[in-house]
Amino acid sequence: MKILQLCKSQSNKTCSFLMTQTTMSSVRYVNTLKGKIIAIRREDQSVWERRAPLAPANVRRLIRAGVKVIVQPSNRRAYPAQSYQAAGALLQEDISSASVIFGVKQVPVDQLISNKTYCFFSHTIKAQESNMPLLDAILEKNIRLLDYEKLTDDNGQRVVAFGKYAGVAGMVNILHGLGLRLLALGHHTPFMHIGPAHNYRDSSMARQSIRDAGYEIALGAMPKSIGPLTFIFTGSGNVSQGGQEVFQELPHEYVPPEMLRKVAEHGDPTKIYGCEVRRRHHLERKEGGGFDPDEYDKYPDRYISTFSKKIASYASVIINGIYWAVDSPKLLTIPDAKYLLRPAYTPWLPTSVGAPALPHRMLAICDISADPGGSIEFMNECTTIDTPFCLYDADRNKDTKSFKGPGVLVCSIDNMPTQLPKESTDFFGNLLYPYAVDIIKSDARVPLEEHNFTPAVHDAIIASNGRLTSNFEYIQELRLLNQRSKHKADNSELQNKKVVVLGAGYVSAPLVEYLHRDSKIHLMVASQLKEEADVLANKYPGVESVLLNVLERPDTLKDIVETADVVVSLLPYSLHHVIGDVCIKAKTHLVTASYTNEDVKALHDQAVAADVTILNEVGLDPGIDHLLALECFDNVRQAGGKIESFVSWCGGLPAPECSSNPLRYKFSWSPRGVLLNTMAPAKFYHDKQVVEIQPGGDLMSAAQDLDFLPGFALEGFPNRDSTIYKDLYGISNASTMLRGTLRFKGFCNTIKALQYLGLTDPKPHPCLHPNGPDITWRVLICNLLGLANDNIFYENLKRKLAEMLNSEESVQAIEELGLLEEDLVLKLNTPLDTLTHYLSKKLCYEPNERDLVILRHDIGILWPDSRREVRGINLVVYGDVEGYSAMARTVGYPTAIAVKMILDGEIQQRGVILPFTPDIYRPMLNRLKTEGIEFFETSKWL
Repeated sequence: MKILQLCKSQSNKTCSFLMTQTTMSSVRYVNTLKGKIIAIRREDQSVWERRAPLAPANVRRLIRAGVKVIVQPSNRRAYPAQSYQAAGALLQEDISSASVIFGVKQVPVDQLISNKTYCFFSHTIKAQESNMPLLDAILEKNIRLLDYEKLTDDNGQRVVAFGKYAGVAGMVNILHGLGLRLLALGHHTPFMHIGPAHNYRDSSMARQSIRDAGYEIALGAMPKSIGPLTFIFTGSGNVSQGGQEVFQELPHEYVPPEMLRKVAEHGDPTKIYGCEVRRRHHLERKEGGGFDPDEYDKYPDRYISTFSKKIASYASVIINGIYWAVDSPKLLTIPDAKYLLRPAYTPWLPTSVGAPALPHRMLAICDISADPGGSIEFMNECTTIDTPFCLYDADRNKDTKSFKGPGVLVCSIDNMPTQLPKESTDFFGNLLYPYAVDIIKSDARVPLEEHNFTPAVHDAIIASNGRLTSNFEYIQELRLLNQRSKHKADNSELQNKKVVVLGAGYVSAPLVEYLHRDSKIHLMVASQLKEEADVLANKYPGVESVLLNVLERPDTLKDIVETADVVVSLLPYSLHHVIGDVCIKAKTHLVTASYTNEDVKALHDQAVAADVTILNEVGLDPGIDHLLALECFDNVRQAGGKIESFVSWCGGLPAPECSSNPLRYKFSWSPRGVLLNTMAPAKFYHDKQVVEIQPGGDLMSAAQDLDFLPGFALEGFPNRDSTIYKDLYGISNASTMLRGTLRFKGFCNTIKALQYLGLTDPKPHPCLHPNGPDITWRVLICNLLGLANDNIFYENLKRKLAEMLNSEESVQAIEELGLLEEDLVLKLNTPLDTLTHYLSKKLCYEPNERDLVILRHDIGILWPDSRREVRGINLVVYGDVEGYSAMARTVGYPTAIAVKMILDGEIQQRGVILPFTPDIYRPMLNRLKTEGIEFFETSKWL
């Protein structure tokens, strides 16, 4: 036709010349193909595979050119056998006479025929481990392998692919799944009338169903409670274009990325919004920003993706069709998923329309690229046509059996085009045909150098004459590299996924037990009390115990840390900066349950540079208190509320039946910290005013009675500097901010009596010098009272105490503590250390006693309708006499969960961090519930 059109504009002489040249070319073409025998093999890689590499129309053209075409019979193939017979093909099982064999998917090793040319998607170009036996057999059998994926033009763009129909089928599938997901969430929508792609005879029938749904949408059939829907298309290639062609059957409007937020807030529910996202929209340099496509192609590791924050936050559905390489930034990481899948509304609030709330904005992802662990990191395995969808939630659970529940619906089928097999075959066959004409000339028995293939065909040949071609010799090198990496990974999985626990106190037991559940984690417990570490090692097989004094043996600490993936420090917080410095140098992550002090904060930049996470405050208080507060704040903000006040109380106590002593308290470790805390300064906000308590003893006078749990006689006093948490928690406008310590009533008065006597003084006292004369507690009290001698009647001593303390109850408390007895004092230089040792023995937990943890948040909330709520969040946990104490569970388990999240890649933030982001605190709370650590809420409206 082109020749005829050209002839009309040329002279007769020119036209005659063109016709002659064309005729000669056709003759050469026919002579080249005449007598060649090719075969189309049966597809047996999947029961769903119904495609063929060439359609009957393509076969007919080849046969007319003199090619003999053998087609292996298959009742599964979308084009029936008679269609190929009608085109002139020969149907037979034996295809051994063919010199070139065409297929779509990989060929089973036992069905490979030696000395043939095979064309199919081999999935070997990345040295994929599962297909290396296939490549070995191809080399051994002297097979010439051509991979369609490597048929490219001069610009390196693929010229033969199913990509468009992967996009078409993927879009149909996700619309079908979206209807089911929304229905499970309580919303009937027009998407319910769209079926899966393979249910339609062809894409035109699918498009008609989508147009029908679009008509309903345009008439306002979408529930307003769902809000505007936005579809994000990543990339602009064939996959993306195929998906967009289907999308355009709906009433739609395209917007640029910068308008996505406006659409989310003000979009029209009678249309669907689309946004095509290209590399320049979400990729930027780690240093300096900006995007240079040439630089990115060469050095992708210099770039980060802002997709999760700038784009995915406003997406209802993501259609992912980009090619991802190993060193490229990921579109969505595991932490990104946790951020995006956080609850969007507070379901306990009344809604104006009475409609069910969506759990979050993101509803579905169609990962057409289907690259496990690739650009969508949390999808580490594909779905299938049999089970096309899974619900992935923020806690890394995958549910393939239900559309109801938390999470995002994901479709990640790796052979989507086979759901539209006829059109895919036609599309692919027409693209392949011009190259097939050249490929058919191949004779695998003849050296490749003696062929005159076109560059596109020549460069797509992976193996020939028993060896890899020059373009693909890298596969062997990559294969060896992959094997070494796999061996290293296997070794890491089995042995070197190691956690070192510093400290073997009673809090460490539940931590070790939790991590020991994963057989891939090797645990080492290091302690300066070797017998404590040995107890854990003997209880949990495989746990290693080591003697270590951190300060005395820094060399041993360094050696141990260098072997670990994560170090957990349960040592005093004053040592954490020392341990943190060693961890940074060893590029080992660190987790602690303690407050972050200034020395640790100073390590932040070094930790970032070393790609190390130092995670602190993941115990009880600090720890669980943060998690519960931040989850509530986040929910309130998303529902439009504002935090006006925050008061938090937390304490570890003896169970009520075990509290019958003057302090109403017992010690499971050294009392020194508890006693020091009663003399510490404090600072908090009350009604917008800063209140400060000076160090030295005023703290106990600030105690207040608490009745939030009327069954307990509780009191509380401020704890440390609460003012810093206004900014840390993101509630800078709160008028009241207080974090306090809980005790049973009577604790503070008894502590004040001990303070007045000078028994909590941290300075040395002459009569407590270890080398001085022996004294009794009664003598010590007399000395502290300033009595000239201790020769005084017992009743008079009590009267003197009453005069000093101005309280008969306090005298009784001192007496019940045994501090007026004639028992000898173990002198430890200072009153504080001496009392600490005494109380550690006097008020320790007996074997049949249990402890109690109580945590309470009172959160003042102002709602958009001007109503005010005071929400109470309560956590009450009892210890188990036969198992762990409440304190051990509430410190050990959250710390262990945080360690596991770092090991699993769920926490990827680097530097000195706190558990203050949703991707950390929400999964931690969910997993604590599994361990029986659950909270309950109360609410009072003002």
